[in-house]
Amino acid sequence: MSGGTLIALAADEIVMGEHSTLGPVDPQIGQYPAPSIVNVLKQKDVSDIDDETLILADISQKAINQLEGCILKLLPDRYSEEEKKNIAETLTQGRWTHDFPISVDIAKSLGLNVNTDVPKEIYALMDLYPQPVRSSSDINYQPKYREKQENGN
Repeated sequence: MSGGTLIALAADEIVMGEHSTLGPVDPQIGQYPAPSIVNVLKQKDVSDIDDETLILADISQKAINQLEGCILKLLPDRYSEEEKKNIAETLTQGRWTHDFPISVDIAKSLGLNVNTDVPKEIYALMDLYPQPVRSSSDINYQPKYREKQENGN
């Protein structure tokens, strides 16, 4: 969802249907969300954190800053600088897990310019490309748990 969200953020208007979702764009470092790695620094004394985690936290903060900067450039000029900053921070700072579905209502509450009037022709086009039925849950953001499930453990 996050790649599609970045594309949507660059648009003057985001058109979303009743079941459409966007997603957070928090950077991922390996299998972990960058904001979660950074949060370790807020929860533990630096002397109690191993060097690898400190390095990952540094990389994570840089990735978050870079993505926020990207979002600030992507958002159209119809948004004020304060609105852009709030949107960028909300989508990158780990408020939700990376797979959290941002509904139309949530997107609107973030201040995004969302239009729900999807032309009938779009739905007709989508009907030509049926989606496969998934055997797993949409809530799937526990990499270690998912790995165990896939291996039958």
